[in-house]
Amino acid sequence: MKNIILVEDDFIISLLLEKQIQRMGYAVSAKVDNGPEAIDKVKKQHPDLVLMDIKLVGDMDGVDAMKAIREFSKIPVIYLTGNADDNTKQRANETDPDGYLIKPVDMEVLKRTIRNVLEN
Repeated sequence: MKNIILVEDDFIISLLLEKQIQRMGYAVSAKVDNGPEAIDKVKKQHPDLVLMDIKLVGDMDGVDAMKAIREFSKIPVIYLTGNADDNTKQRANETDPDGYLIKPVDMEVLKRTIRNVLEN
């Protein structure tokens, strides 16, 4: 079974995404709401995918967390964010993401994006 780490600061959105991921037949191996924990979980668990919000709890945002993760891993990442401004997109693109979805995320688009990343 493919494992996904979910990095999301909104508890309700996190629960909804977890249920959707499980319905798709994947496991959520960790749910965290901040960058340092995300980095730690990726190092320890070696998941198949990271779903990464950009706005997180604390000083480190999701892009900075992925930059740190990129120093030791080429793990696929899909950003889920309400931040659609050009500067944020440009920063995110520097981490070579496999997807950049704007909230509120259409669940069919999310499912298709996750499947494309994990099955290819």
